[in-house]
Amino acid sequence: MFVVARGDRLAVERLRRLGDVVEAAMPRRAGEPLGRTLPRWPLALVDSLRLPRCRVFVSTGSNHSVLPALVSRLRGALLLNLESIDRFTVPAKAARILRPFSAATLVHWPEQRRLYPDAVVTGPVYEPPRYKPRDEGYVLVTAGTIGFRGLFDAVERLGLRRVVLQTGRVDPEPYQKRNPGWIVFDFDPDFHRWLAGASIVVTQFPGSTAATAALAYRKPVVMVVNPGLPLAASIADAVYYARRLRAILLPRASPSLLRRGLELAEKLEPPSYPNGGETIARIAVSFAEGRHRL
Repeated sequence: MFVVARGDRLAVERLRRLGDVVEAAMPRRAGEPLGRTLPRWPLALVDSLRLPRCRVFVSTGSNHSVLPALVSRLRGALLLNLESIDRFTVPAKAARILRPFSAATLVHWPEQRRLYPDAVVTGPVYEPPRYKPRDEGYVLVTAGTIGFRGLFDAVERLGLRRVVLQTGRVDPEPYQKRNPGWIVFDFDPDFHRWLAGASIVVTQFPGSTAATAALAYRKPVVMVVNPGLPLAASIADAVYYARRLRAILLPRASPSLLRRGLELAEKLEPPSYPNGGETIARIAVSFAEGRHRL
């Protein structure tokens, strides 16, 4: 069973082929003031109480997982607490809150054991590829669900001919009208096909797309820090993360930096790591069967 944020249709589409998917309210969105979130916390609690019982609950680092994880723990489930893939200097709040209630803390990278000395290093967890990688000659620009208007505007000023732009909550129409040769859309449940065919992927930090592009599809990646996500990982985290992914890291979205970043990215050789999701699955099964061996 997978628990996803209510209304996240992309997550539902990606996961329902793997198992049951249950939606629960997201208490706090990235960059959102705490006061605005207060009405959603009771809804999130109600949704958490409605979840089916389970033997093992794996939390993946988002605030969305806190209430479902705690409710499942109170019902007798064992909790496996996975830190975010891009946290190296300061623990994520969700992981820090859940740690005292966890049977084990799991981390993606050896460097993250500085945050949790007793943690189990699983290797990076990322979406497996759904298509064979190929090079169709376009630059893929994406900033996840929220979008990153500053990045999109900077890319537009480069005058690139072949671009696939996924805008998220940012209106795609103006970009499509001004750039009729581009492919522009807000969401696509089959987004992996665009990842598979890209020459280079330009995305924001923080975000999960960089790992999927670099590790699942072995694409050169340019990461641009999004100042609109102040509650997420820090610049110091971004530096560690870029090194692990062998990605180009840009501190801001500007045409000159992006042009240079794309030039450097063409020479990159993406890294190769075994998917830590398989290790976590084995650990979860051992806990569910009562063997508890890490």
